[in-house]
Amino acid sequence: MNIFPFKSNYKASNKIKFKGQKALVITTSYGSLDSIDPNTNAVVKKGKATGVYASEMTDPYYVFLDAGMDVDVASIKGGKIPIEKASLSRLMRTEYDSRFLKDPVFQQKANNSLKINDLDFLDYSIIFMAGGWGAAYDLAQSDILSQKLSQAYAAKKILGGVCHGPVGFVGAVKPDGSPLAQGVRMTAVTDRQVKQLGIKLTPKHPETELRKEGVDFRFCSDRLVEFFNTHVEVDEKHRIVTGQNQKGGIEASDKALELLQAVSA
Repeated sequence: MNIFPFKSNYKASNKIKFKGQKALVITTSYGSLDSIDPNTNAVVKKGKATGVYASEMTDPYYVFLDAGMDVDVASIKGGKIPIEKASLSRLMRTEYDSRFLKDPVFQQKANNSLKINDLDFLDYSIIFMAGGWGAAYDLAQSDILSQKLSQAYAAKKILGGVCHGPVGFVGAVKPDGSPLAQGVRMTAVTDRQVKQLGIKLTPKHPETELRKEGVDFRFCSDRLVEFFNTHVEVDEKHRIVTGQNQKGGIEASDKALELLQAVSA
């Protein structure tokens, strides 16, 4: 059990096995905290390096892998995935992060990620979107991601995301044309957490954008520091599992497996 309030104490069950089935972990391709002109979407000022928050990629990857699934790693543009350096520091890294740093197979996947354009999302039983600041720049902005998530939702695949990852649902639609997030119970990084962390220049804030889509937004705010809170929301009807912040990746992934087991029964 870790003693750090910004890390999860949740342990994956590892009891559910889905050998032969596939999972897809999707990350950002955006690697810097830039200032963006809201009218032209042009970069006004380049910022410091960022990317995916490591555990939000490693947690789902290993939870699915340990369940016997074949796990692919993709990003918006493909190629090397930018990783938030601080998230791999000795203080912040998780058990799964440490495993990643010793795993040449996963590192090869992260350095040569698949491009979402080239994938058929219907090949996967679970599709899970990782967060990190970079996700605010390219997940909701990707028409391809919106299109493929819409198809996966219509095909009744299990969908998920953690922290900034659920912003990828913005723009996707249900078969009737309504926003995919409309009426769906979801969580994601809150506006309060974004404010507390002092990162105000990112173009998309998950809570704000999902609420615009009509989401039934749920979250935990028990602690004074939002970064220490955690909440996972499972919407069985819509087959969507989401985690509030960096602490929710393991539980959200594990709950996605439980949901897959339930719908497969």
